Amino acid sequence: MEKYVFIAIIGYLFGCLQWSYILGMTLKKQDIRTLGVGNAGASNTVTVFGWKMGVVVAILGILKAIISILVIRYLFKNSDIFSLYLNGTSVILGHNYPFFMKFRGGKGTASTIGMLFGINYKLGILGVLVILSITLLTDFIALGTISLVLFFVFATIYLGFGNACLLLAIFIAIQSIYKHIPNLKRIINHRETRLRQTLKAKRNSQIN
Repeated sequence: MEKYVFIAIIGYLFGCLQWSYILGMTLKKQDIRTLGVGNAGASNTVTVFGWKMGVVVAILGILKAIISILVIRYLFKNSDIFSLYLNGTSVILGHNYPFFMKFRGGKGTASTIGMLFGINYKLGILGVLVILSITLLTDFIALGTISLVLFFVFATIYLGFGNACLLLAIFIAIQSIYKHIPNLKRIINHRETRLRQTLKAKRNSQIN
């Protein structure tokens, strides 16, 4: 039990490396949570600060989950798959609910991708393909993200990782979908900003 508590704490602390907030305050002197849709994540970073900074935030979000899982792999040789799932889930929770930001973080999309890569790089590649293809097809990042977490659940079942891992995958999917409910409502009401609109607006503002 102590082992799993330690694994969860390590993951949570890595997750608390909230790069959209850190870079926003450092480079722009602005709190990302007070801008755009008020979310401290890569997608809102794209909307507020542009795609370049958004990509940096996304990459750093992916890396923190990968590194956290690699640390667990190093500390616990031949780590069981549940340990990796637990650590990755904790990274996502740390990202979504960082203690130093009064538990107001992001939605955990980049961390979920990093978790997939940390568990198995092939899963990570497939996850990236899923979120990119659905996002490009629909023009909504939220729908791409929901497809990603559903893919994670089905992949966990297909690979036979066991009920404990499946429960964590379902938990990740539920909390991700829950956090995207406002986006889904805006999509239904035709008020959600499309990805291409965001990129075009930022490009025009830079030209002007």
